Amino acid sequence: MTGSRWRHALAAVTALAVLAGCVPGSNLPNTRPSDRQARDIRTDPASLGELTLTVWDQEVRGGQDKQMTALNAEFQRKYPNITINRVPRSFDDLRNTTRLGLTSVQAPDVVQVNNGRQDMGAFVKAGLLQPLDGYAEAYRWQQRFPDSVLRLARYPNSGNPLGEGKLYGLPQGGELVGVFYNKEKLARLGISPPRTWAEFDAALRKAKAAREVPIQFGNLEKSAGIHLFGFALNRFAPTEDAFKLATGRQGVFWSDVNPRSAAELLVSWVEQGMLTPGFSGLGSDAAWREFAEGRGVFLVSGTWLMADLEAAMGDRVGFGLPPIDSGKVAVTGGTSVPFAVSARSKNPDAAAAYIEFVTSSRGMALMAEHANLPVVEAASQRPPTALRAEVFDSWAQASETGGLVPFLDYATPTAYDTVTSVVEQLLAKGLSPQEFLAKLQADVDASRAGR
Repeated sequence: MTGSRWRHALAAVTALAVLAGCVPGSNLPNTRPSDRQARDIRTDPASLGELTLTVWDQEVRGGQDKQMTALNAEFQRKYPNITINRVPRSFDDLRNTTRLGLTSVQAPDVVQVNNGRQDMGAFVKAGLLQPLDGYAEAYRWQQRFPDSVLRLARYPNSGNPLGEGKLYGLPQGGELVGVFYNKEKLARLGISPPRTWAEFDAALRKAKAAREVPIQFGNLEKSAGIHLFGFALNRFAPTEDAFKLATGRQGVFWSDVNPRSAAELLVSWVEQGMLTPGFSGLGSDAAWREFAEGRGVFLVSGTWLMADLEAAMGDRVGFGLPPIDSGKVAVTGGTSVPFAVSARSKNPDAAAAYIEFVTSSRGMALMAEHANLPVVEAASQRPPTALRAEVFDSWAQASETGGLVPFLDYATPTAYDTVTSVVEQLLAKGLSPQEFLAKLQADVDASRAGR
């Protein structure tokens, strides 16, 4: 659920063919886009003539927007023959318009595409994205990006499963869902940043006793709930089991004891008042602002908030990986939303050159400079603040030890809508843990039956 993930509220998934039919003058391509071979690719943008490159991105938060603005300006100074027509949109808005955009005669050249099956997988199946393997060879992306990163944008022609087949995107950033904490509140409560689950449980109880909000949480758009459940799941499920659950693979079931324990933990947090009162009516952006203003001891969220929280709180905010009991890191994470090339782009070589530019070493440096987490080369950066150092160190620890668990919306084409909906119902006590897990399993079973 990248992201940058970026993983906010998403509209219900509608069939591509139906959506395409709603766009005047547009229709789905009749054939799959051909693979571009490395030998046929022009990698010098200056040789491509005068052109306009339309780019749709969701880098709209403060630090994200600043680094994209800076990179676009540098690209155009270096290649004055290419004009960047940037269309920035929130993750929600981008995702809800990408399907229509990719089927339009005025499709964008470059677009950030959520790499879940309901988005990238469906677009690959419909032939709406350009395979990038030839470009990966021409630009040596395999040498710069580890397979653990590249596989999160790989799909076969069928659009399933994630992690296999051709490459369809390249990300700029990494993402982790960890624990932000208010250093001043911890100090007043006499609490050290918790490193184990026992310490975290004790910290929540102490915060509650002091009439603080233990975990700042807003789930109006339902997106934050999926992160909170993933956080709880990683407490109980072995990393490999959590990976299988997140990607819809065989061998584990939502009815198993570990997912049940995670669901029961969320219910207990609600019953014990560990979450923000009225969280179902509080937006996720409003929640982090509440946290920044001093309401809440902990905030379970993603590193995509790093720039905003640092700007609002300075050195009063800290970040850590989820608590560890077994000695092995288990943390929801992955890449930011990958940049992809539309199958309808009239300038695919320019589009790929743009992706190469924004994901280059210069791109990684600007990411770090503007308080974003580079997906590669993070260790070579010199973060100027304690928060950035904590986030970069956490990313290195998680990515280098095999502790990353994918976002839970990768399992099926409807996983995001299913998980966010049933987590909302679980937290409202409209579903028991058993009923909650049964609905998750039914979504997986239905997807398998439809293959």
